[in-house]
Amino acid sequence: MKKILIINGPNLNLLGRREPDVYGNTSFEAYLDQIRADFPQYEITSYQSNIEGELINKIHEAGFSSDGIVLNAGAYTHTSIALHDAIRAVTTPVIEVHISNVYTREAFRHHSCIAAACRGVIAGFGLASYRLALEAFK
Repeated sequence: MKKILIINGPNLNLLGRREPDVYGNTSFEAYLDQIRADFPQYEITSYQSNIEGELINKIHEAGFSSDGIVLNAGAYTHTSIALHDAIRAVTTPVIEVHISNVYTREAFRHHSCIAAACRGVIAGFGLASYRLALEAFK
């Protein structure tokens, strides 16, 4: 069974309540139950932190033992060279995801500091962005 870790960054603990016009009305916990049921071939775990260093520590922890990491780094996507370096330092493939289409939003969201270190980027499909990333690990 493949082990996949989903890592969510800052403010994603507020999904379902935060800007529902952008992020929807479903909490990540409710969505996680759904995708676990839809992907029984994967052992899916998740982790969320609002703290950059904790995200880096989690990448280091899972980055040599997991079969894949799905990373929604939130706003750190656009600022964190440290996350980029952490992704490059591990052997587990990482897929960057975004719930919203970052290219239709503010200009500062159009650049990702982590994309070049990731296997691929999926953005703009709502919570289904996570599902698409899981499909990529088949």
